[in-house]
Amino acid sequence: MRGTGKADVFVMLAHPVGHAKSPGIFNEIFEQRGLDSLMVPLSCRPEDFDAFWAGITAAENIRGVIVSVPYKTAVFQHCAAAHDRAARVKSANSVRRQADGTWYADNFDGVGFIDGLKAGGHHIEGKSILQVGAGGAGASLAYCLAEAGAREIRLHDVDEARASELAGLVAKAFPACRIAVGPADPSGLDMAINATPMGLRASDPLPLDVSRLTPEMTVVDIIMEPAETALLRAARETGCRIQPGRPMMDFQVQAMSEFFDIDRARRGHD
Repeated sequence: MRGTGKADVFVMLAHPVGHAKSPGIFNEIFEQRGLDSLMVPLSCRPEDFDAFWAGITAAENIRGVIVSVPYKTAVFQHCAAAHDRAARVKSANSVRRQADGTWYADNFDGVGFIDGLKAGGHHIEGKSILQVGAGGAGASLAYCLAEAGAREIRLHDVDEARASELAGLVAKAFPACRIAVGPADPSGLDMAINATPMGLRASDPLPLDVSRLTPEMTVVDIIMEPAETALLRAARETGCRIQPGRPMMDFQVQAMSEFFDIDRARRGHD
């Protein structure tokens, strides 16, 4: 039976949260495995975040939180400890409660992204890549692309200072990868990646110059809904190979399930 007083409660936090797929995915897993657990979607206005997080922390039966835009950095700042993946980008997309009630952060954006690309038959090693977006997810992706052997990354963000800072940090960590800030122009590159929220709404502008796409390129969007964003549609019509956002989520779910210990195999060992 699910939803008893002994249930593990998990939260999906985003603003807005209506597009989030994690609650449905995890609740289906809980149902299939017969787990007394549930995940609920929650949202708050950014100006109310501190009060909201104090409430989440006070609710001691909340086992963990999946974090999405725009709260990944803010949640990380409220964590007592973190995996290196989260610490190097100062951004959390998953946090779990430790035995003493404090929060431990991790970030599976890059892990899920790279594993999803590999499963789709897309190769990173030796490739030149345009990445649009240097925020919470984008930072994690940039590190993991460099770690996976990307030869070159052209990084673009509306906040040029943020992009420059990220480029410098990634270059220091992975000097074999040439990374620099540049325009949202995929000309001459092997792959183009949208790591921004642009595309969630039909009215959003395109994140990069699709007129510069050519059929030999691969175009990737981390957005899950719609499944085919305007960017991916334009890329498909050009003849590019495309990769939607769902595989990234599927591989993150595997990693998050282990992180949260949803089967309760390691309780008391946090």
